[in-house]
Amino acid sequence: MTTVLVAGSGPAGLALACGLRQQGVSVRVVDRAPGPATTSRANFVHARGSEVLDRLGALGTLPEQALHAITVTTYAGDRPVMKVRFGDTGLRTAAPPMMISQASVEAALRDRLAELGVSTEWGTEVVGAEQDADGVTVGLAGGETTRVAWLAGCDGSGSTVRGLADIPFPGVRISERFLLADLEIDWDIDRDGTSGWLHPDGLFAAMPMPGDRWRLFAYDPGQPGARPSEVEIVDRLARYLRERTGRDARFGRCNWASVFSVHRRLAEHYRRGRILLAGDAAHVHSPFGGQGMLTGLGDAENLAWKLASVAGGYADEALLDTYEAERRPLAEDVLRATTAVTRINIASTPFGRFLRDKVLVRLGNLPLVQRTATYSASQLGVSYRKGPLGGRRPIGDRVPDLPCTRDDGSGTRLHAELRGGWALLLPRGGHGEHAETAAKLLGPGLVTLHRVDDEPRALLVRPDGHAAWRDDTDLGETLAALLRGGRPR
Repeated sequence: MTTVLVAGSGPAGLALACGLRQQGVSVRVVDRAPGPATTSRANFVHARGSEVLDRLGALGTLPEQALHAITVTTYAGDRPVMKVRFGDTGLRTAAPPMMISQASVEAALRDRLAELGVSTEWGTEVVGAEQDADGVTVGLAGGETTRVAWLAGCDGSGSTVRGLADIPFPGVRISERFLLADLEIDWDIDRDGTSGWLHPDGLFAAMPMPGDRWRLFAYDPGQPGARPSEVEIVDRLARYLRERTGRDARFGRCNWASVFSVHRRLAEHYRRGRILLAGDAAHVHSPFGGQGMLTGLGDAENLAWKLASVAGGYADEALLDTYEAERRPLAEDVLRATTAVTRINIASTPFGRFLRDKVLVRLGNLPLVQRTATYSASQLGVSYRKGPLGGRRPIGDRVPDLPCTRDDGSGTRLHAELRGGWALLLPRGGHGEHAETAAKLLGPGLVTLHRVDDEPRALLVRPDGHAAWRDDTDLGETLAALLRGGRPR
């Protein structure tokens, strides 16, 4: 029997499957689409997302393919009024933020999953799911029925799995329509970052993309009639460009054009028995801030190590409840932040535009505000200290990508060693007296590393890079509580 059936072959589903396979869990991945998506869709991966891809072994050449245009310049007419650089957060990481298409990220994850022995079964839709105490009987389109231990719904905002699990997905629409197109443009805008123009009729923005292409998007409120065609979208964007930026540009080939409205939705639960949700199946929010793919990748990594621990017999099922307890509050924060940014960008009242154009623009130029925005958007500061597996600092905090050495003295990085396993990080010259206890409770996926700094305490690091234990408490008792889904002491 397959241990986990993953429905959905987007970033969250592929990352979950890779994380499970790294830990030896049998996985099957299905997707109702006929094949991989070729359109770019999301096109930014913040540093935390790059870290997840690195720990999954899927980062590969993405940094070389990507643009690193991380400056956002805001204009009022032809005058730049705010410039925000999403730069150094001060949190050590070897994984850079990347301007890269979702299609490229998915391709890298598929390649990694193939290395781990699994390929997506395209054109295969989940149509039914009946669960009991021992597993889930899943019905697939075409009449196939399969039995699995767990079913993971990573099948997007219209998730069939979520519906089959009868998990409510409340939410609201928070904006009218936006137009979007990826196309070639001949103009004189700097490709070092994103440019946005404030205008009473709505936002207009341009973002450089790999391959000398640009993504344009513009607020398109109050337009009557049916969904516009690709030609109509491009024509309307050309008109908005002239009206809202005062510039002219020659458009070339269009690779993709679409319309969207911004919604915010959050699943009431991430787990119902043996059915779990991740990514857009669990939360949908504004694309402003590039948090969608990032949050889905984080969901997948968090769920993977917990589900693998349960499937491997090292943890109680109660550990899976900590997945929702740790990840859903983060999604709530992301929904609030991205909703606020959307409402600021589409401000339509005189007071709203004054607040945006005269007050927030000035605040946005302050170095402290820019550092805070970078820190928040990167999600490198995400902590689970207040959750059921958290505790006194640093328990629950992300551990930086520290330089360290292996037992044989060779150099490495902490996150490079977290490929689905745990790391026992010992102080310089320390001995591995805790390794036997940790290996007994966690299984073979444990690596012992040695710090090169002067920190005197040992630290146990979870597969997702968060601290699980520090040597001022008993390791055996702490891990036993953690694996039961309770708060370590």
